[in-house]
Amino acid sequence: MKKNSFFKSGSGTRKAFVSTFQDKAELKEISELNNISKIKDEIFHKSSEDMQELENNCVSLTITSPPYNIGKDSDLDLSDNEYWKMMKNIFLETFRVTESGGRVVVNIANLGRKPYIPFSKYFTELLIDIGFIMRGEIIWQKSKGANANFAWGSWLSASNPVIRDIHEYCLVFSKDSFKKSSKGESTIEKEEFMESTLSIWNINPARAKKIGHPAPFPVELPQKFINLYSYKDDLILDPFIGSGTTAIAAKNLKRNFVGYEIEKEYIDIANKRLETEVN
Repeated sequence: MKKNSFFKSGSGTRKAFVSTFQDKAELKEISELNNISKIKDEIFHKSSEDMQELENNCVSLTITSPPYNIGKDSDLDLSDNEYWKMMKNIFLETFRVTESGGRVVVNIANLGRKPYIPFSKYFTELLIDIGFIMRGEIIWQKSKGANANFAWGSWLSASNPVIRDIHEYCLVFSKDSFKKSSKGESTIEKEEFMESTLSIWNINPARAKKIGHPAPFPVELPQKFINLYSYKDDLILDPFIGSGTTAIAAKNLKRNFVGYEIEKEYIDIANKRLETEVN
């Protein structure tokens, strides 16, 4: 998968990097007062390229894992250009609905062997170009050997050994400000806070067959981000909500959620899980 035309190359200096979000006049038009959404706890059967149901600046935290448009389990069949245009439209909408100081977390894995495809780099460039502020990244390390690729390349030979990934990235961004402008009740405890602010998280992966979705993440993953980056009763968005894991984590932590999904089958799975897995 190629990725090129939607991104500007920066000079690499801190001044140039910071200016990508500070000097964009168009951001001021939608970075006004935060709003309280009238939409709560609902999954829409449509593309999140148009989230007209949501007001500007009403989402406190977005947690999502975009589809890759690659491989046998992909629900997409787009050209590279179509795929990145769709991603740009969706994250532009995400920017619009995110409150000032609100966070966006994108869970992504790098894929491929011939060649290796650095999706984490591509999505970082995309969100920075839109206007988000990069805040860091979490390395989600799955249990050692879990779902590791057994394509060794050249076995016990320097000819072509293959690196077998057992981690994914969670890219963290904020809108307009490093600090949340809204106030509320935090629900995180000291021990969890200390653990969650480390850059490597060890969390076992979810089982795709058990969930009924080809690429689910475990509830613990969004749960940690929700506790760390949002207050009680905040609105949590997942523009690719899939089997509803983000929604389950949100409700179990006394937050509201909104999601978008183009596959009706996954919405049915999500609604069933919300009935059985919410405390």
